[in-house]
Amino acid sequence: MNPIPLSVLDLSPIVEGSDAAQALRHTLALARHAESLGYHRYWLAEHHNMEGVASSATAVLVGHVAAGTERIRVGSGGVMLPNHAPLVIAEQFGTLATLFPDRIDLGLGRAPGTDQLTMRALRRTLVQDEDGFIDDVRELQAYLGPPQPGMAVRAIPGIGTEVPIWLLGSSLYSAQVAALLGLPFAFASHFAPAMLLQALQIYRERFRPSKALARPYAAIGVNVIAAETDAEAAHLFTSLQQRFLGMQRGIRGPLPRPVASMDGLWSEAERIGVERMLSVAAVGSAATVRERLRTIVEQTGANELIVTCAVHDHAARLDSYTRLAALRPELGTAAPAA
Repeated sequence: MNPIPLSVLDLSPIVEGSDAAQALRHTLALARHAESLGYHRYWLAEHHNMEGVASSATAVLVGHVAAGTERIRVGSGGVMLPNHAPLVIAEQFGTLATLFPDRIDLGLGRAPGTDQLTMRALRRTLVQDEDGFIDDVRELQAYLGPPQPGMAVRAIPGIGTEVPIWLLGSSLYSAQVAALLGLPFAFASHFAPAMLLQALQIYRERFRPSKALARPYAAIGVNVIAAETDAEAAHLFTSLQQRFLGMQRGIRGPLPRPVASMDGLWSEAERIGVERMLSVAAVGSAATVRERLRTIVEQTGANELIVTCAVHDHAARLDSYTRLAALRPELGTAAPAA
């Protein structure tokens, strides 16, 4: 059996003291680094109106990263489908798949990836009913699938590219839809882990084989910060803890610099809330990260780990992914690839 695949989820973080241009340069540098280390995929996430995230134009950034690399799969983790007409997404990712054959993934989410005012500025109404979202996914599948007799509307480029579609989410609903449609499923446990095990169980029990996938394939999001020592990694982790503390308080901004201690920055209730949201994480030395990830793989039966590493210092981020790649043979074995 092969070691479990490791992939990267990147929000192109804008860090305190820097700007979006630097964040995008760092994204390409990290993608090239991940490719050299043997990571399987490099996914970029759609978010809007967030001062700390530079990946809003997700399809554009996917193309930039794919053009700057050679082999690694590149895709969305994910595109928020309610923000877009399915035909537009089919044309965008059909174009990407035409430019970069057999390298593009299309991960889809149901949340808007932003606040209500920004959602309306995107000129799409959030899909509130379940059937509407499923219909949009099926419409998108049709645009990317083989040509059918009588098709009045086609995605060009797009038709016949059969870009692999993933369903992403942090709820039981997304697991049910992925199972219903026979699609690979990625759970956003890196920020919303509460329903992780239940969602995976539902997905596997209700999975219907499809043309796309014969058996369930589940990837899970994990926060990983690997450093020389546990103390160094914990120090780097305070940037992400501060970001999640800000989210609890309704405050958003660039990724903060790390601090010596979180004591005094949060209340006890806030600490518990942040730790709950970041519970699917492996932070520490190589030995600590290895044992934590082995436990996560064993508990979840994940087919793949999609790793995000939000640290302020770019060099420390590259180093963390380097250390993690070296651990891959010791993290558990993988099911057949999707």
